[in-house]
Amino acid sequence: MHPSRLWTTVGVLTLLPVLVLAGCGRAGPITLGVAADDVAALDSFSDVAGAPVGVYQWYQAWAGRPPLDTARADAVAARGVLPLLTWEPWSPGAGVDQPDYSLASIVGGVHDVYVRAFARQVRDWGGRLGIRFLHELNAPHYPWSTGVNGNDPDESVAAWHHVRQLFEEEGADDVLWVWSVNVHAPGTASYAALYPGDDVVDWVAVDGYNGGTALPWGGWRSPEEVFGESLADLRRLSDRPLAITETGSSEEGGDKAAWIEALFELALDEGVRVVIWFQYDKETDWRATSSPAAADALRRSATAPGRITASWPSDPS
Repeated sequence: MHPSRLWTTVGVLTLLPVLVLAGCGRAGPITLGVAADDVAALDSFSDVAGAPVGVYQWYQAWAGRPPLDTARADAVAARGVLPLLTWEPWSPGAGVDQPDYSLASIVGGVHDVYVRAFARQVRDWGGRLGIRFLHELNAPHYPWSTGVNGNDPDESVAAWHHVRQLFEEEGADDVLWVWSVNVHAPGTASYAALYPGDDVVDWVAVDGYNGGTALPWGGWRSPEEVFGESLADLRRLSDRPLAITETGSSEEGGDKAAWIEALFELALDEGVRVVIWFQYDKETDWRATSSPAAADALRRSATAPGRITASWPSDPS
């Protein structure tokens, strides 16, 4: 989910310890992350959680060919946090039918000049940057989604490889590549045909939300109902570190505080290494701070002994 869609330093980083990968099942600890417009949300979210934030996520569209936001990346890295850019080939608000941003256009080199220039900016910035490219491509939300805008699964794999190759050719080597899907839902595609392979992916990830009774998304759903089947499919698909790159819950229709605590228990049980909270008040108030009870649940979950780490999973290759 992009915050604008209505329905839906190097030295600092290298001093951080990296996690040793372990199998799923109460592995822990979890890297806590936050998605927010303002970098200052890192500090406030960490204060509420009573635990360090290890990942900060923001969103940037390709329309207008914007450069890497180095000021934001610097501010994040200065806090010892991984900057994670959700990099979106589209013009926000223009719908899914955008031929200029089809997967075929990416594979065909229409955007190569921009992608190469951006890769050089990433290289020259010089820090460790996470890039989440083509996120939620299994759901019909975006111009890059499979099944819309003329896209097919083979093109999604080819587009991923093409962009990765351009980054490699430009020497942008210090990128952590995050392949992210939406949780299984009616109208979404299966994961396997879309996966580009462990050789070009560092984390596999999934986004999922509990819309409760605030939104027509199936009513109140527990974290297990939202994520369970999808996490199992991702574990079968890849041995890469497993992340939840967007999540949140409505207050309407159930007990949000209990939902938050259950989410962290599920993450531990399923071997999830990263949980990033979507700290936005949009379709509903997704924020973990939407009420005192929700904020207290976040703190209880994050401050349990051994639960949260400030570092993040490294590339196991």
